[in-house]
Amino acid sequence: QVQLVESGGGLVQAGGSLRLSCAASGRIFSGYVMGWFRQAPGKEREFVAAIKLSGGSTYYVDSVKGRFTISRDNTKNTVYLQMNSLKSEDTAVYYCALRKAPFVAVDIQQYDYWGQGTQVTVSS
Repeated sequence: QVQLVESGGGLVQAGGSLRLSCAASGRIFSGYVMGWFRQAPGKEREFVAAIKLSGGSTYYVDSVKGRFTISRDNTKNTVYLQMNSLKSEDTAVYYCALRKAPFVAVDIQQYDYWGQGTQVTVSS
């Protein structure tokens, strides 16, 4: 079984930065994909970024390109989301997710395991 635990959320002013972490435990293979999603109040959960654990290729939704960076440390089974130049519209619960396949997907149904989420609040 796989467990994902997010950390690093909090309250930050607009223009500030936060780094989220997602620690994975269990059977994690290098051929998998890790993703970050977010869900704002009253909205559907949306794709933010993903990374292939083998090779490190990254993918982002347009709204965060140039501001967010996803990275991984395979030795620690941990994926990070560095968020800079935060905006009020980035306020949401952020979830990490694991896809047991080598190709990135943006649909939540394509991910097999989810963390509990961490709140990010950006004040304007």
